[in-house]
Amino acid sequence: MNIHFCELKGCEVLSKYSIFDVIGPIMVGPSSSHTAGAAKMAKVTRILCDEEIKSVKFLLHGSFAQTYKGHGTDRALIAGILGFEPDDERLRDAFTYAKENNLEYEFIETSLGDVHPNTVKFEVTTVSGNQKEVVGSSIGGGNIEILSIDGNEIELSLDKTNIITSHKDVPGVIFEITKLISSENINIANMKVVQKEKGQKANMFIEIEASLTDDFVNKLNQIDAIENIMVVNPI
Repeated sequence: MNIHFCELKGCEVLSKYSIFDVIGPIMVGPSSSHTAGAAKMAKVTRILCDEEIKSVKFLLHGSFAQTYKGHGTDRALIAGILGFEPDDERLRDAFTYAKENNLEYEFIETSLGDVHPNTVKFEVTTVSGNQKEVVGSSIGGGNIEILSIDGNEIELSLDKTNIITSHKDVPGVIFEITKLISSENINIANMKVVQKEKGQKANMFIEIEASLTDDFVNKLNQIDAIENIMVVNPI
């Protein structure tokens, strides 16, 4: 079983609104929505892939489709896929770094339906041939939401700690996971279970209102039915 801890730079939310909602995040680029948010979404996609990316198609919706070149969204998306932070100076030369890393990419203007105008679908192929599909929106001030992963609607705001599990679809596993979380006096803010095929595999997406220790994640890892755990810390 594999455990992954992931953390992206960002501000700690002390109240409903932070100073970054007013002046914007630290970043390279002209727009928090079109550059900082785009880079964050792409980096989350990279994290979810859990390995190097060979190629990616960026399906751009709404404002992203109309202004992605002028606002630097294209460079920001590539930078995030390469693992760069929004304030990384290398973002300006993202195309050069993509070439050096043999990253294949394509920008496609499209409509993704009734979603935020700053939305992108990532269609990714990794170096081992695995495919990942992520849809996310940049909702302003550098803040993002992940709307779906591999077609599963999840709506992760990433302002809380997120536990993403891949587990065998057997009776009792959800009870074991939630019981363990409760035993640590951790509150579950949101949870969704997606069953791909009955009796085969399932994914669980859990937002919790606490940070996690290595010891706690090791306890989760001891649950036999869990095959993979990914922890994404707040942005």
